[in-house]
Parts: sequence; structure tokens; C-alpha cells
Amino acid sequence: MALFSRVLDVFCRLVIIAAGTALVGLVAMMGWLVFGRYVLNDTPTWVERAATLSILCIALPVAAVGVRERFHLSVLGFREALPIGVQRWIAVACDTLVGLFGFAMMVHSKELVDMVWTFRIPLLGISQGWTYVPLMVCGGLITLFAIEQVLLDILRKEGPEQRGIKAAFLE
Repeated sequence: MALFSRVLDVFCRLVIIAAGTALVGLVAMMGWLVFGRYVLNDTPTWVERAATLSILCIALPVAAVGVRERFHLSVLGFREALPIGVQRWIAVACDTLVGLFGFAMMVHSKELVDMVWTFRIPLLGISQGWTYVPLMVCGGLITLFAIEQVLLDILRKEGPEQRGIKAAFLE
């Protein structure tokens, strides 16, 4: 279990690094858009489509990290009012459902990628499938992270853990 968690720690760090790098690229693209539009008087039309693709590549994998770090949207008031033993099994059920959702997202996104791979994004000249690859990656990561959460919930002696992004980076 410790090795699995360490591997997922590496995945999380890689996702955060890639997202940060993509964010810098996004800012550079938007700077080029503004420069082209207002200084050169020649708007680079490809930037808007590339920026949309970049946002997908940033937001979706980071959302998957949110499942692991538990900074995703959740309502804990009801669960925390219950006895510790019940809290654990509610956490297991919730994490299992999230994992199943991630798996379904990965599988169905793969179908989308396969369906549109031969089509090209007009302004970029790359496959339309790249629009759905971040969704597929997000689903796969959510599945892995949910499996880890379920295992931790089952193996933990006390109640469900409230991990945060700080905990992962300060360890």
C-alpha cells in the first residue's frame, strides 16, 4: 500500500507540474493574442482554440488530483455527525462511487477519442481526439486515486482521513 501511495504521489506531482507549465503556456498564448490583436493588428485566430484545449489539459487532471487530496466539492456535515464506524463505510461507498464514475468517464472518453480521431481541429491541424484525451486521463487518474482512497478507508483504524493539498507537499 505504501508503494502504491508513493507512486500516486509522483503522479500527483507530475500533474501539478504539467498543469503549472501549461498555465504558463496559456498565459504566453494569451499575451501573443493581445499583442497580435492590438499591436500587429492581425489577430492570431489559432490562439483561442489552443487556449481552450490548454484549459482542458490544466483543469481536468488537476480535478483528478482533487479526488486524491480531497479538495474536491464534498459535503461532510452529515457524515461527520455519524459514529466513526459508519463514517468509514460511507466514505468507502462514496469513494467507490467516485471511482466508478472515473472509470466510466475514462472508458466513454476513449470511445469519443476513437470516434473523432480522424477529424482535424481546423485552426490547429491536430486531431479532434486531443480534445477528449484530457477527459480520458482525468477519468483514469480519478479511478486510481479512488482505489487508493477506498483501500485507505478500509485499512485505517480511525475515521476517514481529511487529506489536503498541503499534506501531500509537506510530507
